[in-house]
Amino acid sequence: MVDSPLIVDATIRSATRIKGAEAAGVAANAARFYVEGDVGTLVRGTGAIPARVGWLVDVPLDPRGRAPALKKQRVLAFARPVANRPDQIQLVAKDAQRAWSPAADALTRRIATAAASTDAPPVITGVKSAFYVPGSLPGEGETQIFLLTRGDRPAAVSVLRRPGEQPRWSIALSEVIDENATAPARDTLLWYRLACFLPRMLPDAATGALAESDAAHAREDYAFVIQQLGACRGTGAADAISGGGVPS
Repeated sequence: MVDSPLIVDATIRSATRIKGAEAAGVAANAARFYVEGDVGTLVRGTGAIPARVGWLVDVPLDPRGRAPALKKQRVLAFARPVANRPDQIQLVAKDAQRAWSPAADALTRRIATAAASTDAPPVITGVKSAFYVPGSLPGEGETQIFLLTRGDRPAAVSVLRRPGEQPRWSIALSEVIDENATAPARDTLLWYRLACFLPRMLPDAATGALAESDAAHAREDYAFVIQQLGACRGTGAADAISGGGVPS
């Protein structure tokens, strides 16, 4: 959701539950509402929007099947404009409305600013290839994993193992592998793009040209990177920025 055209900080003024045909596709443990919210801040957007906008949102029910009280909630809505309806917005995903909190607001603004920067890290779309180079000592070696990105921008993960030391991984965003590159800090834009959009396992196609022993090292090192990144989900702020599920 970090690439949402609109990110709106709004307080819900009214909420009307939608039933029947207009609620088609709602999960069994959720309910659909049409809400109207008073816009406090347009966190992201290319132009002005009305002081009050409306949108549809699916919200989870509690264990007793009751919907939450939405009125007066302050939320962050990750959305897009609706053509010819300036007073309407459309959430970019079913879970693109998030409860506002100081932490979620600060994180959203920080990541949105980073995403709009001319030097923003690339959007990760998958893994291209991997190879492993053994070192001169037992237990020594390096795996390099080349990533697929939107716009074919360079991105490569390296994992270095030395005897008696903890493995060290890093990512380089240039054609030349930088020996001084480091792993991204948690809750940065690059961290989210790796943690949320790298596949959980190294694809077989990425190691198709390797001997099985080298492929095994590459898979082990890739798993280490995924473990070090951790899950992209887990907090409301992280969910809001990451934009949802992790590819399998």
